[in-house]
Amino acid sequence: MLSRVRTAALWELEAFPVECEIDVGPGLPGFVLVGLPDTAAREARERLWPAFRNAGFQVPDRRVTVNLAPAERRKEGASMDLAVALGILIATSQAPAERLGDTAVIGEVALDGALRPVRGTLALAESAWRAGARTLLCAGAGAPEAALVAPLEVIAVDRLVDAVAWLRGEERTRCAPAPADPFDPNVGDLADVRGQTVARRVLEIAAAGGHHVLLVGPPGAGKSMLARRLPSILPR
Repeated sequence: MLSRVRTAALWELEAFPVECEIDVGPGLPGFVLVGLPDTAAREARERLWPAFRNAGFQVPDRRVTVNLAPAERRKEGASMDLAVALGILIATSQAPAERLGDTAVIGEVALDGALRPVRGTLALAESAWRAGARTLLCAGAGAPEAALVAPLEVIAVDRLVDAVAWLRGEERTRCAPAPADPFDPNVGDLADVRGQTVARRVLEIAAAGGHHVLLVGPPGAGKSMLARRLPSILPR
């Protein structure tokens, strides 16, 4: 049986939509992942098979072939784990596919079936939305970041069984973005910085005009310290 699940992937700094095509067919039990995945993505089987067992699902006893389309683009990271897992469960008739029509899926799957957030969640969510997704199913810890893509409905799930429950029609709470508190002591205040006149002026202009910022300099020059304090001059 063939199933398809929308997701997104990173290659270096670029996020782009990916379609996971999963075929479970006759043959000796095995797992083949194609589509130029990196090492972390190729190790999906070693995470998913224990996750299936620990979450109470049946491990496929047939040949599983996963294609990450577009096949000519390299992909890195574990952001596609949850999409592959749900695709396998759909292809083996352990979960329905009806709710995945305009839904993208992002998340890393742990060995016990828990879901972990992935690097670049915001970029991945925006990429999925631009590709036509209107709902995003992702790990709960990464949901506030994904929800910053305002038009996207974000479904926060903490475990693989929760994701399957949502596919079966059980509702989950939509996640709203959690704005950073400008006065959070863990962030720091730009008013504490002495010197760095040019860099401070750059941050002030960027904050006022909504511009991007690129900080370049040797280690220890203060790039990270200044960047961490940018939220302190942003509106709530």
